[in-house]
Amino acid sequence: MDNLNQVLASVSQPAKGKSVATNKRKWREIEQLRDKFQLEKELLIYEGSLEYMLEEF
Repeated sequence: MDNLNQVLASVSQPAKGKSVATNKRKWREIEQLRDKFQLEKELLIYEGSLEYMLEEF
């Protein structure tokens, strides 16, 4: 009977590996968004210089 209770208790507990994978995925998404915003900031620096180059042609 104890074995049955142990099995039932272990089945009702959530898997630890799944939550870790979810957290890693969320952090990857956060890092991708951070990289995207950083790239947009860097491109804004060059926006004026590119328009100047196009006016010459």
